Amino acid sequence: MTRAGPDPGTVAPRVHGRLVDAHTRCVHYDGPRDIVAIKFRCCGRYYACYSCHEELESHPAARWARGEFGERAVLCGACGAELTINAYLACGYRCPSCGAGFNPGCARHHPLYFET
Repeated sequence: MTRAGPDPGTVAPRVHGRLVDAHTRCVHYDGPRDIVAIKFRCCGRYYACYSCHEELESHPAARWARGEFGERAVLCGACGAELTINAYLACGYRCPSCGAGFNPGCARHHPLYFET
């Protein structure tokens, strides 16, 4: 099976946050499956988590509306693939590009990022 990651030669988006590692983990969420970063609708920047955004930005977070779920706004910290919100919500906690497992507990925070 061929897995599609980011296009060769492209630079992965910068992920903002406190002590972000190479897999997008931060001081707030640093478990082995905490490898998803979310692009915030309000500023267009990827953050490791909502707490990092809250601590480092001077504006309130804005959630993605349902009509915008086709936007690439979720970054896999394992392979660098940018997923649409729809693809992320439907992936069963595994990156559709590389198969890396995502933390199922992140679903509790979806209302902070996405209109539910």
